[in-house]
Amino acid sequence: MAVSNITDPSVCVGDVVRTRKPHPCGGDQWTVLRTGADIRIRCNTCGRLVMLDRESFLKRRKATLSRPDSPPESPR
Repeated sequence: MAVSNITDPSVCVGDVVRTRKPHPCGGDQWTVLRTGADIRIRCNTCGRLVMLDRESFLKRRKATLSRPDSPPESPR
């Protein structure tokens, strides 16, 4: 059984990533909304939300275009 590092620093909430294949709306840029075992992303063109398991996301990601300067604060 393979062990994956859930706290992989290569994916952070707020990252804007480019995917290998475009979304049907034509957009290929996505914003990461949630990380963990699953990763939730939002299409920057149409706003569609997609949840992918970490392995699928890492395969489909082509590049990280931007990263937020500071991590977002968690709600209290």
